[in-house]
Amino acid sequence: MIEPVKRLLVETAAAPYRRAGRFAWHFARGKLESDPVFIALFERNLLPKRARLLDLGCGQGLVASLLLAARSLHEAGLWPPDWAPPPRLDGVRGVELMPADVARARQALAERAEIVEGDVRFADFGIADAVVVLDVLHYMAYPDQETVLRRIRNALTPGGVLLLRVGDAEAGLPFLASFWVDRLVTFLRGHRLPALYCRPLRAWRSLLEDLGFSVEAIPMSEGTPFANVLLAARKEDVHRA
Repeated sequence: MIEPVKRLLVETAAAPYRRAGRFAWHFARGKLESDPVFIALFERNLLPKRARLLDLGCGQGLVASLLLAARSLHEAGLWPPDWAPPPRLDGVRGVELMPADVARARQALAERAEIVEGDVRFADFGIADAVVVLDVLHYMAYPDQETVLRRIRNALTPGGVLLLRVGDAEAGLPFLASFWVDRLVTFLRGHRLPALYCRPLRAWRSLLEDLGFSVEAIPMSEGTPFANVLLAARKEDVHRA
């Protein structure tokens, strides 16, 4: 049953992007089908049962659309029985720097999510129970990475979770493949080739632990030639501590 539900989930999450044009729809379908991080959210039960979600560097809002689609399938009785129910969202806020992505996200999601055009280094984070940051921090200098992570910690409620996907700079050829593909995609989308600020996995873990997170590293390159790792970082609950 799982595979048909995965296909239905992708189609349901991609469907709103038809309103934003053919590129937006095809990109949504392709990304949701090929990137293992999206299904991992459900297979690994990585998000709280109920959450105010903050997606930093949200692109055209795929995480929000996926979670909203998952909830609709669950309520329709089409959810796999061996998966935990998808989270109930008490609010979705996405922050994205690129105006074209912001426009596509707003067209697709309308009032179901708040999409803000802005720089994640300075944008208002508000209060969140879950923060998602996928393939974003390596575009900013090391001090800015630390500042953003500290701001995320402050925005999270006790026991809240940060899902941070990074590349492991010590992973050899798979890391080099992800590095150059990243630069190529950035160039093809009409942007200048950026400087990239990458870290070994052990350095990412140490940084998060120093900020008061407990960290689980989950390989997130299945089906790809890359060196991606998803760090599930939970803010320690001060009451439990």
